Amino acid sequence: QAQLVESGGGLVQVGGSLRLSCVASGHTFSRYSVGWFRQAQGKEREFVAAFGWGIGAIEYAESVKGRFTISRDNAKNTAYLQMNNLQPEDTAIYYCFADYFGQMEKLKNGVADSWGRGTQVTVSA
Repeated sequence: QAQLVESGGGLVQVGGSLRLSCVASGHTFSRYSVGWFRQAQGKEREFVAAFGWGIGAIEYAESVKGRFTISRDNAKNTAYLQMNNLQPEDTAIYYCFADYFGQMEKLKNGVADSWGRGTQVTVSA
């Protein structure tokens, strides 16, 4: 199991950008699929994006396509979420996850080996 720490959240105006980072402990980061969920106040946790191990398939929630980009740097044990053109509905706590040899359908359902404790993103008009 990896230990994950998110950073990069904060306050931003509509149309602004943030880049979230997720740093993982351990030495087998490349064997883990990684990604992000988010949870707004009073709402269910929702899938945001995932970056698979190996061939590196990428998938996004429809609500963030064209605005968010997930990436990873295995040498730094880090996953990223670049968020552009932020909107008020993007306000949420963002959680990083990692799953050993994780498959997309499993990840989209929120099943993963490890989770970070979250970083707050607030978008104001």
